[in-house]
Amino acid sequence: MSAALALSVLTLVIWGYLLLGRGFFWQAEEEPVPEHKRPWPRVAAIVPARDEAETVGRAVTSLLAQDYPGEFSVVLVDDHSQDGTVGIARAAAAASGQGENLRVVSARALPPGWSGKLWALSEGVNAAAEAGGPPELYLFTDADIGHHKQNLSELVARLEEGGLDLASLMVKLHCRSQAEKFMIPAFVWFFALLRPFAWVNDPAHRTSAAAGGCILVRARAYERIGGYAAIQNELIDDCALAREVKRGGKIWLGLTGKTVSLRAYPRLKQIWDMVARNAYDHLDYSPWKLLGTVLGMSLVFLAPPLLVPAGGASAWLALAAWAMMALAYAPMLSFYRAGLWRAPLLPAVALLFLGATLDSAWRHIRGKGGLWKGRVSWQSQR
Repeated sequence: MSAALALSVLTLVIWGYLLLGRGFFWQAEEEPVPEHKRPWPRVAAIVPARDEAETVGRAVTSLLAQDYPGEFSVVLVDDHSQDGTVGIARAAAAASGQGENLRVVSARALPPGWSGKLWALSEGVNAAAEAGGPPELYLFTDADIGHHKQNLSELVARLEEGGLDLASLMVKLHCRSQAEKFMIPAFVWFFALLRPFAWVNDPAHRTSAAAGGCILVRARAYERIGGYAAIQNELIDDCALAREVKRGGKIWLGLTGKTVSLRAYPRLKQIWDMVARNAYDHLDYSPWKLLGTVLGMSLVFLAPPLLVPAGGASAWLALAAWAMMALAYAPMLSFYRAGLWRAPLLPAVALLFLGATLDSAWRHIRGKGGLWKGRVSWQSQR
């Protein structure tokens, strides 16, 4: 057997496994929301905000407009913003007629060993506990998320009826520019490939994940794991939180098309930077895992189109693997309405993601890893 034929057979086998044996990760469907009939628990939303003037008004407005039957309040943590974030948030709350339900607190100076966002979230938890006692549930969300009116009610119903300690939504990312349509569906698709939602939601499976834009957590589970202090230096904080919570409880992660990210990425470089900011952290800053990623992505995504010119049986098998790849990508493209014609272009998208991952490693080596709004992650400073 020639090397080309052997590689073609291998890629076909791999794609057969990915389609059928990896939790059907490629299915981009929203799960139905269970009906909730029990009393509605008290919820506090914690919103860290660092220079979020562009989106914070819409985010706060969407939170204060929640159609939630229980007691609900919002704590906005100003993480040393310099662009008028606080003023815009307060004005939005006043305009909504719900100003009394928004509390704004300022984060203290960032201590050594903490990532900026986690320190802000921890400050918000402390502030929420001081205002009338700790709530039963925390909604950790970002200052660039637009929540649909029933989002909190649906999340609470899912958590309560499922006996969960954590429920998280992968919100629908902004996807309008050509750069976004080329990269954003794949960004979510790769996340699901690495952490299949079905495996995350299975209590018997060790896989864990959450999406930081929208996480609902029981206060007692948060306290059980030691709060954010237990993961204070984690760059990928959402998945770290889910990992700790799942060790002693049930978690759930799903897609939503109704709650959305307000942050736009009109240019390819912005998406590249978003990936490069923490991709190396996913690999535990390991050069060996980086090498394995390069070899694995080259085999799985780049080999099929490169083997087509080999001709003969190798070409047909490579085409079959490429077709399976496109088939697996199509549901996410449909979910984002990005055009099914883009499905065969996944190898090119994967090449860009691989390049951004290598750039992430290079940034870490230079002490620039995790750079976000002028602040470098603690890991890169070590």
